[in-house]
Amino acid sequence: MDQTDQTDQTDQTKVVELLLTAEVYNKFEELNEDDIPKEIRKLFYGKNGISRPLVVKLDTVKKYGGDTEGVKSLPFVDFNEFNRQFMLTSFDLAVKWFLKRGIDAIRKNPVLAYYYQNYDSAGVSYEEAKKQNKPKYSDKEWLKTIIAELEKNEETSDMLGLVRLYSPEDIKVDFNEVALDENQLQEFRKIEVALEKRDFLERIGVIEVGKLLFIGPPGTGKTTTARALSKKLHLPLVEVKLSMITSQFLGETSKNIEKVFEIAKKLNPCILFIDEFDYVAKTRTSDEHAAVKRAVNTLLKSIDEINLVEDGVVLIAATNHPSLLDSAVWRRFDKIIEFPEPSEQIRRKIFELSLSKVPGDFDIGELVKLTKGFTGAEIKLVIREAVLNSLLSGEEKVKHELLVEAVNNVRERLNLKISY
Repeated sequence: MDQTDQTDQTDQTKVVELLLTAEVYNKFEELNEDDIPKEIRKLFYGKNGISRPLVVKLDTVKKYGGDTEGVKSLPFVDFNEFNRQFMLTSFDLAVKWFLKRGIDAIRKNPVLAYYYQNYDSAGVSYEEAKKQNKPKYSDKEWLKTIIAELEKNEETSDMLGLVRLYSPEDIKVDFNEVALDENQLQEFRKIEVALEKRDFLERIGVIEVGKLLFIGPPGTGKTTTARALSKKLHLPLVEVKLSMITSQFLGETSKNIEKVFEIAKKLNPCILFIDEFDYVAKTRTSDEHAAVKRAVNTLLKSIDEINLVEDGVVLIAATNHPSLLDSAVWRRFDKIIEFPEPSEQIRRKIFELSLSKVPGDFDIGELVKLTKGFTGAEIKLVIREAVLNSLLSGEEKVKHELLVEAVNNVRERLNLKISY
């Protein structure tokens, strides 16, 4: 068989997988959207998400990259020219044909694994296939359908302008690109396992899980970590700055806070990331305006009424000024995670990660020593400065001297800021 024939057969196999997936999914009501492989699931989103029956049209096959002509020659496939729809004329024949050619695909496709695990000793596991498949809430198409629903409601529609919603697919930074210490990583592993074992935690009554408070100076990676965690856990991210939802008409602030938490619950499972947390949740004094007190109380009440186990919401709050938070705020969080100025070990990790794709020979040890007191954001500024200066001189390869020069420039800038 030459390479062209092999390619044609591969394309045929891909289309038959698509047709079988649709057929099996339509037959078995117990299967849901999370069982459909991500790349196939994306083909079937409509205004209201994914609904049965799944119909395989010509355009669907073309989007999937299958061989629309070659598959028509198969004896168990029919193409209706009128409605431009592909159908299986013999399900059993298609099942046998695909088993001989697509066993690897079956092992990764929960819909097909569900059917084949009891078929002719195929040796596949539905549970194993399910573990490999990303859930529907990791799809940007799924997020769009939820946003469309929220836009139908006037109150939640208004709030969409004050929050930022990210699909995990839209997050640019990978979790393994963030320089974190072992204590931080351990806490995030706990969140990951809590998401996997939500039913168990609810059954044993361990409910108050998944409320994290990030504290540390600006530029130490709090926001970056929250976004990267969204991508790692395949969870959509609701990001809000408290200053944005605090109205000049203070009476609206309490309502805005409630709406943000309502949006998070509708998006569950998700991460709700509240930045500038000290903006409203500040130390309360007796002479405060009554509306400010109401806003703080609403925030505290909203935190009390949400959790990972029952609501599927990981709450992350971040502040550069933890001293402004009073004890009533602190005790709402089950874990405080510090983001201090990077240690020597973390600075080394930041340089190694950030320079991994930058051409050049670098003495990372010297750079680590020179950047004592720098935040992660400032180290990335050093690298950006050196890369741009290198390009300005017509070179793509970055010289170590340019990085040292950039360190000095950034330090001068920091000293200038301090002097003012």
